[in-house]
Amino acid sequence: MADTPKIRFKGFADAWEQRKLGETLYNLQNNTLSRAELSLENGVAKNVHYGDVLVKFGEVLDVQKELLPMIVDESIVAKYRSSFLQNGDIVIADTAEDETVGKCSEIAGLSDEKVIAGLHTIPCRPLFNFASGYLGYYLNSDAYHRQLLPLMQGIKVTSISKSALQDTEIQYPKLLEEQEQIGTFFRNLDHLITLHQHKCDETKELKRYMLQKMFPRNGKKNPEIRFAGFTDAWEQRKLGEVFEQTAIFVNPNDEVIELWSLTVEDGLTPKSERYNREFLVKKDTNFKEVRPGDIVYNPMNMTLGAVGYNGMAKSVAVSGYYTTMIANEGYDSYYINTWLKSPQAVSLYKTFATGSLKEKQRVQFPALSIIPVSFPTYEEQEKIGAYFARLDHLINLHQRKCDKLKEVKKFMLQNMFPQKG
Repeated sequence: MADTPKIRFKGFADAWEQRKLGETLYNLQNNTLSRAELSLENGVAKNVHYGDVLVKFGEVLDVQKELLPMIVDESIVAKYRSSFLQNGDIVIADTAEDETVGKCSEIAGLSDEKVIAGLHTIPCRPLFNFASGYLGYYLNSDAYHRQLLPLMQGIKVTSISKSALQDTEIQYPKLLEEQEQIGTFFRNLDHLITLHQHKCDETKELKRYMLQKMFPRNGKKNPEIRFAGFTDAWEQRKLGEVFEQTAIFVNPNDEVIELWSLTVEDGLTPKSERYNREFLVKKDTNFKEVRPGDIVYNPMNMTLGAVGYNGMAKSVAVSGYYTTMIANEGYDSYYINTWLKSPQAVSLYKTFATGSLKEKQRVQFPALSIIPVSFPTYEEQEKIGAYFARLDHLINLHQRKCDKLKEVKKFMLQNMFPQKG
């Protein structure tokens, strides 16, 4: 008998079963077709490639929802007729570049499709019934995967053998009802994660589109999309007239102030969440204050759009290497922050950047300040800035929800299955 997990659904108290994988699942055949031998357009059978199991597919692979490459040659498919996958089968990736080897997907959503396990996979079929989803989530949990670590072989490429897997232990509730509740719980979590990630990606795509359309193309005086009521031509300004550089240095040893960093994708991010504060202070004693409403950019990554905005009610500190700025009177900070990350801005940085192509090109403040840009009235700036602020809020909201749900899933995977040893 197996141990019982820390967290269980109400009404279940029976001890869990424990069996060796070789007593629970039996192996099917897999083909050895490479990516080059598969087609994304047409074919006679779908193929589950190990690379997709490692990177793309989740614990449960719904063949109706995922795009699977296809086998074109009917004679090859005929060889594996006895190993066509069924709902509930498990496809294990037996090779990876790291310890993710052993990651697997449980097949679901099959009706009359022909699906075959492909290169570097170990396809398995349960010898008796399991509730849908249970094995997919259990076999990917830390409770099971820890057993695989001492069985892995290789240095640059890590692999695990069929024979090694046979003696690993599988634990499961006796009652299918409990298995079903566990599988349903994790599928619902995955659905919510996918939903918020989809909404986040959709909003990012909308933002990318509007960044291209709500600012004039270089050389033009008006954008393609404007809010109703605004018809005035935009006026050209040099960026040095729009904002000014700040240089308020702080000593984090003397002041309690959060240390932040800057990325192209996320803008300002808390650095002390990733690094020890004492290490950061020793490494870089030169920090600048970024006050509420200030803008910051990385001169070395300006051509990629590495710009941040402090929309909080408190100051934070960044490396003194970054350039910090404040909008001049008559200019909206969030509008400027948004424009600085637009495709039009990035193309201008490349024109005004200094440094050879062999090294990263720099956009120091003197070069930035002479760039000519068309600006609307302050009222239109506010309107545009507020619109993009709402988009950014939605992106952050969905990303935070997605990240929180992933943490919940990670915690539950650790606690809803018994830990061995």
